[in-house]
Amino acid sequence: MCKAKREEGAVECFSKHPLQNRWALWFFKNDKSKTWQDNLRLITKFDTVEDFWALYSNIQLASKLTSGCDYSLFKDGIEPMWEDNRNKRGGRWLITLSKQQRHAELDRFWLETLLCLIGEMFDDYSEDVCGAVINIRAKGDKIAIWTQEAENRDGVTHIGRVYKERLGLSSKVVIGYQAHADTATKSGSLMKNKFVV
Repeated sequence: MCKAKREEGAVECFSKHPLQNRWALWFFKNDKSKTWQDNLRLITKFDTVEDFWALYSNIQLASKLTSGCDYSLFKDGIEPMWEDNRNKRGGRWLITLSKQQRHAELDRFWLETLLCLIGEMFDDYSEDVCGAVINIRAKGDKIAIWTQEAENRDGVTHIGRVYKERLGLSSKVVIGYQAHADTATKSGSLMKNKFVV
């Protein structure tokens, strides 16, 4: 992007700051007359810091979405569903928020989650991250970071520790990691965490 300076008649060029990966933002709106896949829409893709902020500044805050809606941010080429080949052996670090937290912390947690992803904050294990999902629900909202290999204990626990620290959660708060294979076969109340931090 170039900008002409009036005084000198010179042209100044600014280059955008590339991200390590290209990312895709998806939006899900629950319309019971459509299939799950028909409710999921790709909004846009970006691969620079500037394009991320332009996008973030122009979409609705998560706390303003209606119940039943989701945002998903995944690496380009990975769809935000368990069945995707890069997701099916993986799992997710899950943060569950109370209704009261929607106004106080939801948007901050989601932004921090996005920055962890695009900023590759998980050191050598950033490659293992597939994406993140935020679910807006009447009973309470959820945010999850998805990884591609649930059996990679070192990678998964490192990602969980860094994520918990970045969100500023106290050591008393425990967050759990669930394998997608377990989630797909059990109902919510029976879900057992594979790892906790």
